[in-house]
Amino acid sequence: MTRTAFTRVSTIALATTLAAVPQAAFAQDDTASAGEQASDNQIIVTAQKIEQRALDVPITISAVTGERIRELGVNDLDELSNYIPGLNIQEQSANNPGVVIRGITSDSGSAQQGPRVTLYYNGVDISRSRGSYQAIYDLERVEVIKGPQATLFGTASAVGAISLVSARPREGVSGQLTGGYGNFNQTLLSGFLNAGSDVLAGRIAFEWRTRDGYVKNLSENQEEDLYAQDQLGVRASLRYAPTADFTLDVIGTYDQQRNGGTPFISGTFPAFRGAPGGAANAFQNANLGGNPAGAAALGDDQLGLNREVYDLNITAEYQFADEWTFTTVNGYREFDSREVFDADGSAAPFLEFAEIADGWQISHEGRFTYAGEKLRASAGWNLFIEDGRQNVPFATEEGTYLQCLTSLFGAPLIPGIPCVAPNGSVPAAGVTGLLTGGAVEAIPYSSVFENQGRNEAYSVFADVTWLATDALELTAGVRFLDEYRRSGFFAAVPNAVLSGAPLIPGQIDTRGQTFTADDSFQAVLPRFNALYRITDDVNVFATVSKGRRSPVVQVNAARSGGGVVPNVQNISEEIVWNYEGGIKLASGPVSGSLGVYYQVYDDFQVSIAQLDDQGNPTGAFVTASAGSAKNLGVEAELSVRLADWLRAFGNVGYIDGGIDEDGAFSPAFSGARFRLQPEWQAAGGFTVDYEFASGVRFFLTPSITHRSRIFFEVPNNPLISQEAVTLVNARGGMSFADGRYEIAGFIRNATGEDYLLDAGNTGGAFGIPTFIPAEPRFYGVQLTARF
Repeated sequence: MTRTAFTRVSTIALATTLAAVPQAAFAQDDTASAGEQASDNQIIVTAQKIEQRALDVPITISAVTGERIRELGVNDLDELSNYIPGLNIQEQSANNPGVVIRGITSDSGSAQQGPRVTLYYNGVDISRSRGSYQAIYDLERVEVIKGPQATLFGTASAVGAISLVSARPREGVSGQLTGGYGNFNQTLLSGFLNAGSDVLAGRIAFEWRTRDGYVKNLSENQEEDLYAQDQLGVRASLRYAPTADFTLDVIGTYDQQRNGGTPFISGTFPAFRGAPGGAANAFQNANLGGNPAGAAALGDDQLGLNREVYDLNITAEYQFADEWTFTTVNGYREFDSREVFDADGSAAPFLEFAEIADGWQISHEGRFTYAGEKLRASAGWNLFIEDGRQNVPFATEEGTYLQCLTSLFGAPLIPGIPCVAPNGSVPAAGVTGLLTGGAVEAIPYSSVFENQGRNEAYSVFADVTWLATDALELTAGVRFLDEYRRSGFFAAVPNAVLSGAPLIPGQIDTRGQTFTADDSFQAVLPRFNALYRITDDVNVFATVSKGRRSPVVQVNAARSGGGVVPNVQNISEEIVWNYEGGIKLASGPVSGSLGVYYQVYDDFQVSIAQLDDQGNPTGAFVTASAGSAKNLGVEAELSVRLADWLRAFGNVGYIDGGIDEDGAFSPAFSGARFRLQPEWQAAGGFTVDYEFASGVRFFLTPSITHRSRIFFEVPNNPLISQEAVTLVNARGGMSFADGRYEIAGFIRNATGEDYLLDAGNTGGAFGIPTFIPAEPRFYGVQLTARF
């Protein structure tokens, strides 16, 4: 990939042209959120820790209400991301989401590595990858704030933040119950019950979703097809407001997944007779046998995910003077997950792994806010402590492993015996018997490695906005951060019976030791913003901000003089400077925004497959610096109410970014596009909500989303990528009795597009990439009753 000056100039020219068609957060505020609805096409957001119209926030923000999420018919954040320019969320599983803002991914499962994107759930950072998946039922709104937001959201928001705000208890009694059914035996049961007064109110909301797997697994060892779904979310909220000046919110959330296995489908080994090779194999039946004989090591004989998350949030707000408010936000989150997966993507018990990730985090923030006529300000402190681990057991059968591995390099241990035959059988399973003269038919083997991480972050912050004139606002903010990071590593890697050495050559046994290392770091993270009101309905803004991804204290093992010693590497912090400007409009039936940004990265961090000194894969991924990188982009959104019953919306995002062509520093990454970064992303559609009889309404929201080609790895490999994808979706139906009853149908991926969710994966580290098919056509019907 090359990015020339001509390309950048052309992009800015494109942005100038698009300025004639400004875009807005297309959200419609049908929920009384964070205050009240500002206008027909604007919502109130709290991105800057105060209630503001999105129009008046001098940063790029996309906001979507819970009602708008329902209208679009989306069920998860990954589906919602298709409608937000600059956002791409890949949910390989609930245990492994990849969050991409402006082409920059945050998806590492290592407990030693920090995130780039902050996910906030009711004001609390939940960014740790394995604990961050959160179902989006009964939400008040979702705010996507783009660009570094360290002053507002902490150091994890190196490239942006996503804030999920659940619906709060309200005065009165109300409720809703929804049931649904669709293809692949999709079932849905969700709802909420709200009751209370203006002093004390409670709300209970839940969602239970199940679905058969959409990838058929031919293996007789496995009970479920792949990507089956069984997940439950329950949330209980309590609001206490004894006076107009004080509000206390207590929110407890439980999330559970009992989902089927991820379809890591081999592009090398056939699943059954006549199955094509390569990525095309991902859209055929799979034959992932797992390794039942290794269940003791992996924790289960079935592929799939078993995950639980507990979350408690306590937020208090006290207005102790006319212009002063104190807010404290406190959270505790704990997650525990085990995912068993077949990394080779075949029926052979070759590369069978599990990932056990668990951890806890605690956070506290105290913040004073001042809102005067000429000055707004906030200042406070924050502490965040997390402790977690990523434990990766490996299980195989020795003869099968040796035969399959050597076959990949064209020199099979026993010539003429394939790892997997064209009919999907596993001839390599007989190799142990041949090597031992029939004395032993199978020799189970297992090993394990684990990385550990503890992160303590203490910071103070201040943010001041000066209303210089009625039209001009100037903002400056800074966060001072003191961070302590401690990492640990151990591995139990026995020698194989047949080979006398560890089966995965690069793995090193720490001989019962856990190696640790720690370090402390400090940072100063500023932001500067300007907002100018051309009119009450049109604003222009500019911002400069600094983002930082934490350094990595990377610990594993190395051999030295016949012994084993800690291998400690400190990977430098990743620094990004973000420069952007734009225009926002909200006038009558039209709202829109257009923004242009330019980002410069130093010590851009990438995750790569770890190799030993001889170039052999270890099965682990490590962090490395790829040098400098740059990002230039344009984002635009538009919403137009064409009639009382008709609203159209659209958005587009363009990104020209990647790692700099400075091959002397990192030739392997030189010129590569960022992982999961489309050059173009767009969405559009319209919503009809028409009353054709007393209390009876017809509603329909058809939409189309488009994403250009993405690469799944850095360095880029055309074979490990997905070409452009265009999806057609719709939700529509009728409501009766003034909305008390509703019947709706939905369809997603209406054209049945075959496309990849991911490729490469752990198998790719061994030279046998696997491919994961994305969702097929889903459709169904839902019935809702409200009171």
